[in-house]
Amino acid sequence: MTIHDSTSNDGRDVRRRKFLAAAGAVGAAGLAGCNGTGDDDGSDGDDDAGGDAVGQIGSGRAGRGAPGGTSMSEMPALEGELTVYSGRGEFLVGELVSYIDDLYDDLDLTVRYGGSTDLVNQIANEGEGSPADVFYSVNAGALGALADAGRTQALPDDVTEKVREEFRTEQWVGTSGRARTIPYNTDEYDEGDLPDDIMAYPEEFDGDLGWAPSYGSAQAFITAMRILEGEEATREWLEAMVERGAATYPDEFRTCQEIADGEIDAAFTNHYYIQRVLDGNPEAPIATTFTEGDAGAVFNVAGAAVVDTASDADLASNFVRHLLSAEAQDYFARSTFEYPLIPEVEPIGDLPSIDELDVPDLDLSQLSNLEPTIDLMRDAGVQI
Repeated sequence: MTIHDSTSNDGRDVRRRKFLAAAGAVGAAGLAGCNGTGDDDGSDGDDDAGGDAVGQIGSGRAGRGAPGGTSMSEMPALEGELTVYSGRGEFLVGELVSYIDDLYDDLDLTVRYGGSTDLVNQIANEGEGSPADVFYSVNAGALGALADAGRTQALPDDVTEKVREEFRTEQWVGTSGRARTIPYNTDEYDEGDLPDDIMAYPEEFDGDLGWAPSYGSAQAFITAMRILEGEEATREWLEAMVERGAATYPDEFRTCQEIADGEIDAAFTNHYYIQRVLDGNPEAPIATTFTEGDAGAVFNVAGAAVVDTASDADLASNFVRHLLSAEAQDYFARSTFEYPLIPEVEPIGDLPSIDELDVPDLDLSQLSNLEPTIDLMRDAGVQI
């Protein structure tokens, strides 16, 4: 894979581009956990545990030491019946959930998988009779929607405070993160050829663009644009995308695969989809760049909340605590290529830190307000 570096006053842009070169070297082991065939192992490292070593989930990636943070062995044991509604797919987090379940003989764990928005609606429709104890969401918007509906209860401070304040509220906590990014075909473009302003792409980029407007992450991205840039500017951006005939795909992994296959030149996706393409083909002609301080640079989080109907709020909170354990955070880094959200665990590859990303100032809970975004997209002629 070719990475095109250019100079930068602060070195931030160079480091961003080097991320994919380093992460691409991971090779075919990269998504073993996501494919249900295992995860990675590593050497001993530091952790908060006073006795037991931190376990790592699965095996496969050499060169990554055991993580820092608090081991599950140092967390309260999980005992009793617990039902988790998971908006994160089983193929992504099933191995982690099974690992937690297998740790505790006295835990009776039921997991219902579905779309995050669908599960929020299901909890609402089930009312006070909902069996849900924990809601595990793919994004902050769905967490905000459930909290706004009064269907969550406050998490303990010692759970939420594991994560920096912009990625938590009293009602929910982020468990892993993803950055918006611009993947592009390196056979056709150098990084310097791409705009660093998301609003410039429909008019100024001369290549073939693609996107996945029906995908939840894309709709959160457009929601951020509507909040940051205003409805009129967002409408013009959407209309320009339609007018130029941007290719439409069902999801952002497929979108990145189309870039690697040479069908389109650039697109708008979360950062980890590029790595998933490289996992299957480390020589694929795909790299990524980042915009600066706008909707194209939003950093969103997956996260969890305790539902107001939880029969054992302590058990539910402690399950959420386990998602912030050293093992779980390491799993997110190595198996889903997401950003861990506890400081003791590093992201995979030479990925810029959250502080090095030029993230806009945005309350992630606002991303729950999707209805005006959907209306605006349809009014602009976007097929969703």
